[in-house]
Amino acid sequence: MNFHTRKWVKPEDLNPNGTLFGGSLLRWIDEEAAIYAIVQLGNQRVVTKYISEINFVSASRQGDIIELGITATEFGRTSITLTCEVRNKITRKSILTVEKMVFVNLGEDGLPAPHGRTEIKYVKDQFKDDELVTK
Repeated sequence: MNFHTRKWVKPEDLNPNGTLFGGSLLRWIDEEAAIYAIVQLGNQRVVTKYISEINFVSASRQGDIIELGITATEFGRTSITLTCEVRNKITRKSILTVEKMVFVNLGEDGLPAPHGRTEIKYVKDQFKDDELVTK
């Protein structure tokens, strides 16, 4: 799993206990996972269909730098399934895990549409495709 997105836990992200508010973290995860799905499927029209059990493993406090790791685990005909882990950037201690997140690819009509993808597409491969188009 690659950890690309980093967040700095600020005062506005805290709950009354002085730790990271779960709702803030879930918002960040949903946004990052949607971006990941958009990039993988090549379509900005994706929606969150399902998020499995969310396992809060440890707390994060103000000033912590956390990082989100997301990877594709399965490609359906109109969907993509992801897994997620959030960890402390410095200590590498796990903060949260989400075993399964499903996003659905939509057509222009707003209905589920086949995406034709079967495996993870990496940035280095995307640039090769873009170069072929421009030559």
